[in-house]
Amino acid sequence: MTSRTDSQSEVNTEEKAEARDNTRKVFVRTYGCQMNVYDSDRMTDVLASEGYTAATSLEDADLVLLNTCHIREKAAEKVYSELGRIRKVKEERAKNGKPMMIGVAGCVAQAEGEEIARRAPIVDLVVGPQSYHRLPKLLGQAASGTKVVETEFDIDAKFDHLSEQAAAPVRKRPPAAFLTVQEGCDKFCTFCVVPYTRGAEVSRSVSQIVTEAEQMAAAGVREVTLLGQNVNAYHGEAEDGSVWGLGRLLRRLAEVDGLDRLRYTTSHPRDMDDDLIAAHRDLESLMPYLHLPVQSGSDNILKAMNRKHTRDEYFRLIDRIRDVVPNIALSGDFIVGFPGETDQDFEDTMDLIRRVEYGSAFSFKYSPRPGTPGASMEAQVPEDIKSTRLAELQALLSDQQRAFNASRLGMTFNVLLEKTGRQPGQLVGKSPWLQAVQLDAPETLIGSIQAVEIVEIGANSLFGRLIGGQDESVQARHKAGPKVLKEAAFDA
Repeated sequence: MTSRTDSQSEVNTEEKAEARDNTRKVFVRTYGCQMNVYDSDRMTDVLASEGYTAATSLEDADLVLLNTCHIREKAAEKVYSELGRIRKVKEERAKNGKPMMIGVAGCVAQAEGEEIARRAPIVDLVVGPQSYHRLPKLLGQAASGTKVVETEFDIDAKFDHLSEQAAAPVRKRPPAAFLTVQEGCDKFCTFCVVPYTRGAEVSRSVSQIVTEAEQMAAAGVREVTLLGQNVNAYHGEAEDGSVWGLGRLLRRLAEVDGLDRLRYTTSHPRDMDDDLIAAHRDLESLMPYLHLPVQSGSDNILKAMNRKHTRDEYFRLIDRIRDVVPNIALSGDFIVGFPGETDQDFEDTMDLIRRVEYGSAFSFKYSPRPGTPGASMEAQVPEDIKSTRLAELQALLSDQQRAFNASRLGMTFNVLLEKTGRQPGQLVGKSPWLQAVQLDAPETLIGSIQAVEIVEIGANSLFGRLIGGQDESVQARHKAGPKVLKEAAFDA
């Protein structure tokens, strides 16, 4: 009896070892926006069904995917530089009989296409952001020795596949997650590559989004950020054939059990309608934070950028929003040194920032993107002037962010605890206004929403003290209805 058991144990051990040896590992490196983070997660999901598990390092990977972004300066060159480093790893693995496949995905893949395959022979697969749902088939083609370049705009098929994934068995998810509801942009700002790399505006259906949100909640997600290149232009079809805007979609998602927080990004001022603004008033779960890029405070530059709004229209929109949600935190994007920008144009931008008062913002020097109208415009601003203006603008934005953070000192509000911090016994979460909050708390509270008193302000974070017991009361107040919840939210 003992001998047979030992023999069986040896067989099981050998089978497990063989299974481990046959497991393929994928390493995904993500660049850029939140939508790329979402896409990378979905690529991992697609490959999991093919037997791939996540590699902890590039050196340990059988498949490396670079999910690229084309927004930042010299994006393509940075990808080629990274591929040069990966080539050495691939060659080293080959010496040990361990092949490695390399794929480039995302917006640089869409923009460069065949050029990547030509310039970087080590790349086996180039796949655009609308085609990653076909990864298993494309990898099969690449494994046979075919150089694969797939950059078709098959976004409907991608959205259908996302819905199929949402219906798959639930796996544990982090407390906060992204959910793509819309892709592409029809605005054609003269500095932007998005219409060329992501295509025209397309929205997922209401049922697709709700199904995925319900699956997320069942998997432990408590905060969902709805994503789109122009998310507030959402125009999804409902089951009765009607078309819903983002405000109505948010109201439906607020009814999903377990989803306690909703956010969305990135919005365009032209698509911020009354119903969406009213949703900020009506929904407790919709956080008091809005990323609403303006890019410039000069009417001359806004026109050159083809932004389709004026500075005065932006001011009036901000007033409407703050009339409804007085404590909302505003975030924005700013580009300095756009072609033709004068000292007065720049001062107009500084004036807009002073008048609006942002809680946070992102700012960049203009850098031409090949194929966009801005790249061929005359009166390009010298680099040294752009650098000087950016430093001045960022100093003002930093002052405003510090002032906004300081205004939270002594307040008590709900924090979603998401993960462990750098220090032992420390957890990190987000405030309703998207600020990082650090506090001492047990790991068992990860995924819960707790009342926290802010006792210290850091350069980029708030530091708090756990009040405790808040999560149960949050859930109880959800049953009381939106009006009661909204009143409770502003007690702090």
